[in-house]
Amino acid sequence: MRSRLQRGALFAGGFLGPFGGGVVTSMLPEMGADLGVGTATAASSLTAYLLPFAALMLVSGTYGARWGRLRTVRVAYGGYALASLVCVLAPTYEVFLAGRVLQGAGNAFTTPLLLAALASATPRARLGRALGTFGALQAAGQTTAPLVGGLAAEFNWRLAFVAIAAVALSLGAVGLPRSADDTATGRPPRLRDALEPTVLRIGVVALLGWGALGGIGFLVAFRGEDTFGLEPSGRGLLLTGFGVAGMLAARWVGGFVDRYDARTAVLAGAVGGAALVLSAGVLGPVAVVAAAWALAGVAGQMVLVGVNAATLTGEGANRGGAVSVVQAFRFGGAALAPLALTPLYAVSPTAAFGVPTLALAVLAPVLMPRR
Repeated sequence: MRSRLQRGALFAGGFLGPFGGGVVTSMLPEMGADLGVGTATAASSLTAYLLPFAALMLVSGTYGARWGRLRTVRVAYGGYALASLVCVLAPTYEVFLAGRVLQGAGNAFTTPLLLAALASATPRARLGRALGTFGALQAAGQTTAPLVGGLAAEFNWRLAFVAIAAVALSLGAVGLPRSADDTATGRPPRLRDALEPTVLRIGVVALLGWGALGGIGFLVAFRGEDTFGLEPSGRGLLLTGFGVAGMLAARWVGGFVDRYDARTAVLAGAVGGAALVLSAGVLGPVAVVAAAWALAGVAGQMVLVGVNAATLTGEGANRGGAVSVVQAFRFGGAALAPLALTPLYAVSPTAAFGVPTLALAVLAPVLMPRR
């Protein structure tokens, strides 16, 4: 019974990270008004979470494995809960922002270690399906966070962070399955083992793949407003399809990886995603764009589950560190996409969608290692 609970906690941890990161999206006006800042300033709380999250993941998998997965995950969940309580009690925006930075740092020491623990606790023949389930929970967290945050803001936005703290403490108490190699043994993992050329190539594919799919939702929102005149609620509904479709298809995607292989899944997701991104950027009417963007969520899961499976089934000595590096590249791609493509959209919307299309169709297949 306890082992089942611990395995469930692995997947629940996949939900908590994206949920905690995105929960502020729909509460920015209320949160900003309460803390004495404008909505634009309040939006920096998203960056405050993502930057330490992505940066620390370059090393968190390696050092977490060195310290012991169970110990590290429990400390990280405890830190995440404390950071959430800082957000609950924050008297000023500066204190709240510090809490968000600490939340992102804590999440950096859970996500890659949970993936590595999942790989250790799952037979290789079923790893794709397990990673697909983990991806579905991540998509669910990303998709439901704005809804839950908005509902909390109807009463008091701080309530959302009370719930997050309670969930983090519960997950830390449950721990990890015994089969998840939760105690560091033998030679300590080295960062250089996680920075092998093959891992770095998979990381660049993750950067391009996720940056060109999950990272361009803002372009779809821009087009929804400029071309179809959608109001904020309509744009939100348009973007939701990506996460919902990815969540529903993730388990099937994992089965595809198990039946064929990780590289095939990544190539299918990249090439199919290229066609869908281009369709979302140039076709009409809006129903066609909505359908293309929803299917792009399935392509995104193909890339995501594929790169994770390729990394975790590799022959390197530091799989936890390797998947940590790949995840850092993935979220780096999502962070860089708005910086790179927003100015291009102002010049040529078609070109702004064309760049990620080419990255998916050409660069990702070339860079993805054969093994």
